[in-house]
Amino acid sequence: MISRYSRPEMTAIFDGRSKLGIFLDVELAVAEAMADLGQLPKDEVATLRRRADAEREKLLNPARVEEIELVTKHDVIAFLTHVEEICGIEARHLHVGMTSSDLLDTTLAIQLARASDLMLADLEKLLTVLERRALEHKETLTIGRSHGIHAEPVTFGLKLAGYHAEFARNLQRLRLARAEIATCAVSGAVGTFANIDPRVEEMVAARFGLTPEPVSTQVIPRDRHAMFTSTLGVIASSIERLATEIRHLQRTEVREVEEYFSPGQKGSSAMPHKRNPVLSENLTGLARIIRAAVVPALENVALWHERDISHSSVERVMLPDACILVDFALFRLTSMMDKLVVYPERMRQNLDATFGLVFSQRVLLALIEADMPRQKAYELVQKNAMRAWHEGQPLLELLKADPDVTAKLNQARLEALFDMGVHTKHVGTIFDRVFRR
Repeated sequence: MISRYSRPEMTAIFDGRSKLGIFLDVELAVAEAMADLGQLPKDEVATLRRRADAEREKLLNPARVEEIELVTKHDVIAFLTHVEEICGIEARHLHVGMTSSDLLDTTLAIQLARASDLMLADLEKLLTVLERRALEHKETLTIGRSHGIHAEPVTFGLKLAGYHAEFARNLQRLRLARAEIATCAVSGAVGTFANIDPRVEEMVAARFGLTPEPVSTQVIPRDRHAMFTSTLGVIASSIERLATEIRHLQRTEVREVEEYFSPGQKGSSAMPHKRNPVLSENLTGLARIIRAAVVPALENVALWHERDISHSSVERVMLPDACILVDFALFRLTSMMDKLVVYPERMRQNLDATFGLVFSQRVLLALIEADMPRQKAYELVQKNAMRAWHEGQPLLELLKADPDVTAKLNQARLEALFDMGVHTKHVGTIFDRVFRR
């Protein structure tokens, strides 16, 4: 992924040096496990470990491995050749009984587990910000919209509580996805342990905090990677949903919230007045790229027989990029929501802009309760609502002047129906469900 949308902590997990470092650690762990089981000479494996530790900087040389790969046309053989060049004869104890996918898939599992840990921390930071902003605006009245049209009052804090609940679910999903992806395979050419002891796999898995793959044909089954990538896709969609809400609320005609506009920031090369929702628009675009990895991940599940490498090229691109982008997007979203400028006065203006139409359901229910047939009550309220809409008159005054309405509801009852408090009376209950559970 380009540096513009990358953070160094995440990109470091997937860079060439890091990958070679994990290669080396896994290969040495396998050799040491076999030595502990008496299957390799302990003194020679210990010598190999000392040399590898002493020469680690030289060993983590992607350029040299790529140079060798130009000849071998095989990345794992190129790496093992490189180690042997530096560490000498004892390097023959590496990769004993293993196949390339044992190394590649276990390395990938370690990388994705580490990437997951960063993204989990990102989600926890976002949840902290969303909770703080939700509590800040728990009682800030605003209009709820359906189909983009005014519906009934809510609070801005309640909106944010909904996003908090969604990202809390994403946190749980990612924890499950991390557990599913963190599996280790050291089982040989077609996963039968023909040339390596299953205990070695268990020992290596324990060293790296992984779980042994129950059945690895030659690769770790790709349904795990599909599940992991799909979870990232769901997180991306949640990011986009919140970003889209901010984009809508920042429109000039709405102007209820605004992304923080820093001193010296410019919105347009042509129009000096512009203050655009550039961060939320950027997040919308990044979400599209993240989700684009989901279908290839699903298609990677159906490999031929025990293994083919049709998944390999896909994963080399999509998995690092998806993790890097989710990390970046969560970081950006957290910062955006932390600094989001909220305009409660404008929210109230918009809430009052439809002349009390937002109370139409309250009137409908009161008429029904007063023994009026539902369809007649609906038509009666709708008739007055349309007049309020077209003539710009308060709905309450039109209802007070309608004898069909006042025959069932006196003026005091009608005025009580227009109490804004009825729409916020259970906000505390919802907050308890979200934040105390």
